[in-house]
Amino acid sequence: MLLLNKNDIKNIFTMRDAIEADKEAFRIYTEGRSVVPLRTNIPATKYEGSMLFMPGYIEDLDCAGIKIVSVFPKNINKGKPVTPATVLLLDGTTGEVCSILDGTYVTQLRTGAASGAAIDVLARKDAKKGALIGTGGQACTQLEAMVEARNLEEVYIFDLDENRTKAFVEEMQEELKHYNTKFRVAKTSDEAIDDADVIITVTTSRRPVFDGNKVKKGATISAVGSYLPVMQELDPVALTRASKIFFESTEAVLSESGDILNPLKDGSITKNDFSGELGDVISGKILGRENDDEIIVFKTVGIAVQDVVTAKKIYDKAVEKGIGIEW
Repeated sequence: MLLLNKNDIKNIFTMRDAIEADKEAFRIYTEGRSVVPLRTNIPATKYEGSMLFMPGYIEDLDCAGIKIVSVFPKNINKGKPVTPATVLLLDGTTGEVCSILDGTYVTQLRTGAASGAAIDVLARKDAKKGALIGTGGQACTQLEAMVEARNLEEVYIFDLDENRTKAFVEEMQEELKHYNTKFRVAKTSDEAIDDADVIITVTTSRRPVFDGNKVKKGATISAVGSYLPVMQELDPVALTRASKIFFESTEAVLSESGDILNPLKDGSITKNDFSGELGDVISGKILGRENDDEIIVFKTVGIAVQDVVTAKKIYDKAVEKGIGIEW
């Protein structure tokens, strides 16, 4: 069994690798070539948290896995990850656990890469300005995926905690300096999304975090944070203005996300407004962006096939390069 920590993974697996892994995962999922039960969610109400168990199996890749991930928003005040996790990768030919990976970092990678995949596939090619709303544990890889997918000149970043936002911007400006993108602090979400070509929301908010009327024509929105029916980052106005609405998994989104469930319930949108799954765009079965004026929304809640494919790609590279600890 191979043990792989965050540094091991960072040394061998890039954000571009993660984006390509997610693209493959979405295609496999949409083509029905995986077994991905809906995740089990056990609430830890006392601590306003949730513990999630996410299994998956991919016969074509001879692998399976399960991620155990918790979402405890108050961890940010303790200096701990908001989404601590562990991934167990299984050899699909024997059923044995072949690797244990730092699931917190795998989650950050594959979740950021989901936005990166959506931007890569759906955003305008000439996108120059980005907006990121939220600076929690998932924000670093969301930002990296955004600038990996498009050559952006600047990204405006907003969070309710201005001091945390300033610290985040300074840290990211140094860590991601090789992208030559300028990161700026936005004082409001309206300022962040003003004229933005790509927008990522990654919060646990229970009410919309930006004004959907202010989204420019041609923008691509990746909504990441709403993983429960009570959470709703997206302004329904953005959905009604959108030309297309894509999911990574229609089943998962309609089981979990208030971003979509609440507007469906109040009649702001209907299921006829849904365009399909990103995997079908990637495989060429349906069209993505057709012109530069379309507002396109991608809603993701995360599915286990992302973790399994990403973990398998990381494991294969680690074995090839002799990285990790045998146990």
